[in-house]
Amino acid sequence: MRKWKVLHSEYYFTSPFGNLRRDTCRMSDGTIIEDYYVNEYADWVNAIVLTEGDEIVLVEQYRHPGKGFYLEIPAGKVEDGESNEDAIRREVREETGYVSEQELILLGEFMVNPATQTNKVITFLMTDAKRTHEQALDEKEVLEVRRFPFVDIGEMIRNKEITQLFTITAYHLAKEFIKNGKDID
Repeated sequence: MRKWKVLHSEYYFTSPFGNLRRDTCRMSDGTIIEDYYVNEYADWVNAIVLTEGDEIVLVEQYRHPGKGFYLEIPAGKVEDGESNEDAIRREVREETGYVSEQELILLGEFMVNPATQTNKVITFLMTDAKRTHEQALDEKEVLEVRRFPFVDIGEMIRNKEITQLFTITAYHLAKEFIKNGKDID
């Protein structure tokens, strides 16, 4: 098995949010695929944010494609010149007002959907967070900060109160990290 060869590539749409590209590819067996559509997105970061009182900080916001309100962990795009760690600290502070002086714990880097998308999500655990700032949202962001006991999140997932996949994945990664007795202080 070998990588595919791109024979031709053109953009159908470009925007600050992402690009839609159409590739013509030759598979390793010689088969030609004329219309392989690729969504190009920037990598993004997200974090499980735990307070000193073992509460998780979530944001609730309306998501138009999902036609509903979703509880999610803070997340956002990495801006030019930013490290992943700087980006998630900025996003958490802007979206929630929370900060932490503790070292961030990298829980993993994951391809979002390598079948159609180019981006990764980099997931962190932030501990001992304190609310020291007001929200500083972008003009098109409307979200509410919510806190819940970390121990209640599993039940909230089972009850379908939390259905956003990246939040669920990050929760399980953080829970496993904590369960295995890692020193998070």
